[in-house]
Amino acid sequence: MNQHAIFLPMGALVLLTFLVLILIPLRRIAAGRRGLIKTDDFKYGESSGVPGEVSIPNRNYMNLLELPVLFYVVCLMAHSLGLVDEVVLILAWLYVALRALHSAIHLGHNNVMHRLFAFTASNFVLGTMWVWFFVRAWGGA
Repeated sequence: MNQHAIFLPMGALVLLTFLVLILIPLRRIAAGRRGLIKTDDFKYGESSGVPGEVSIPNRNYMNLLELPVLFYVVCLMAHSLGLVDEVVLILAWLYVALRALHSAIHLGHNNVMHRLFAFTASNFVLGTMWVWFFVRAWGGA
């Protein structure tokens, strides 16, 4: 198994993170042009005067910098110990797909129950990746 293959799902998640990051100023500038916000609304973060469609990309971006850190760590640990196998790659791509689905829901129709499903499923996959890593690392498989 090519150990470097783990970098592809990692790169895909990085790309998603940067795409969401780009949405933040785009939505803020558009809202500013429509007079919905002013610069001071962001002086200490986002004020309560910032409309949801403007603040959601920032919240989604923060989501992509929270638990995904554990994804990057487990991927790098698996790579460094030569433990990247088909299972790890499938789980990694599934995790990225579920995070992309979560972002699409959050930035789109934003149904809380749909978003919760994608978020919970992605966390289950991430937990499975960690269990698989420890089983392989200490189980000698």
